[in-house]
Amino acid sequence: MTSTRPLLRRFAAGAAVAVGALLLSACAGGAASAPSESSADSAGLGDLTVQLSWILNEEWSGELIADAEGYYADAGLASVQLVPGPSSGVPELLSGTADLSLTDALSVGAAVANEAAPLKIIGATFQKNPFTIASLADGADITTPQDMIGKKIGVQDSNRAVFDAFLAANGIDTSEVDIVPVQYDPAPLTTGEVDGLIAFVTSQSVAIELQGIEVTDLLFADNGLPFVGHVITVTDDTIASDRDALKAFLTAEIRGWNDAVADPGVGAQLAVDEYGTDLGLDLESSTASATAQAELLVVSDETVENGLFTISADLQEQTLASLATSGYALTTADLFDLTLLDEVYAENPDLVASPR
Repeated sequence: MTSTRPLLRRFAAGAAVAVGALLLSACAGGAASAPSESSADSAGLGDLTVQLSWILNEEWSGELIADAEGYYADAGLASVQLVPGPSSGVPELLSGTADLSLTDALSVGAAVANEAAPLKIIGATFQKNPFTIASLADGADITTPQDMIGKKIGVQDSNRAVFDAFLAANGIDTSEVDIVPVQYDPAPLTTGEVDGLIAFVTSQSVAIELQGIEVTDLLFADNGLPFVGHVITVTDDTIASDRDALKAFLTAEIRGWNDAVADPGVGAQLAVDEYGTDLGLDLESSTASATAQAELLVVSDETVENGLFTISADLQEQTLASLATSGYALTTADLFDLTLLDEVYAENPDLVASPR
C-alpha cells in the first residue's frame, strides 16, 4: 500500500471545494478544444486530431499548455484538436477519426491481442498508472488487496476489466468481493454505500481529501498491477505515413508537460478558465490534482534521466506482465515503438528538462 495523503494535504488545507460539480460532470464530456492558430509556415505537417480518454480537465495539463502556448504550431503543425472523452480511443484510431489517442495500456493491449489491431504505444505520460482502491481511513481502511475480501467495492463499468485484472494479480476470485456498480462520483464511498472505490489517486482521492476526509489508497501499481498510463497511441500506418508530424507532436507535448511539471497551477488554471469552463471545475481542487499528478505519476527516475514520456525496458516488461495477468500475451515489439521518441530526444537533447 502506498499512501499519498501527506502530499495531498499540503494542497487540501483550508480548501472549500465544489466536489460534486467536479465529478458529476465526468460523463458529460465537454467541448473539444479550439486548436491553436498556426503561423504561415506551420501548415506543412498538417492537422492532428487527438482523442482523449477523459474530460478536458487538469488531467491534460501538458496538452492544454501546448495548445495555449502555441507549442504545436511552433513544432510545425497546422492545428491540433483535443477531443474529450470518456473513450478508450481505440475505436477512433481504428476508424480513422483520430490520429492519436491518449488512453490506458490495458485498452490498447486488449485490442492488439484480441483483434490484431495495428496499434503502437509511442510514449507514456504516466510512469505509474493512477488506479487505486480508495477507502476511508476511519472506515474500511483497505491497506492490502486481501482486505477487499468480503467488502463492497464500487466499480465503474469502464473499469471492470482493470479491476478483474487487479483481483487476478492478487489471487482473489471475483466471488470473494461484493462488486457494486457505481459512477465516477465518490459519494458512495463517503456515504458508506461501499467500503472501497476504484478511483484515480490524483482525482477522486484528492477530491475526498479536500472535504477533510482522510483517504487510504491501495495503488494498483504497487500491488501487483504496474503499467504505464496515458499512453500516446497511434496506428502502424500513421507511424509509416506521418512520422514527422508525430515527432512534431511529441516535441510540443514534451514542452507542454515540462511546463506542467514545473508549475502545475498553470494547467489547472487553463482547465478551469478556458478549456473546461462547462465542467464546473474548482481551481483549488484542480491545482491539487495537477500537483499530485505531476509529482506522483509523471516524473520518475527514468524521466529525470531520459526525458518525459520515455518508458524503461523494465517498465515495458512490467506492463506486458500486467497484460498477461489479464490474459493478453504480447511482446515488446507487439505493443511499443519508442523509436520516434528516441529520435526527438536525439535531435532536441535540451528537452530532457523534467525537475524532480
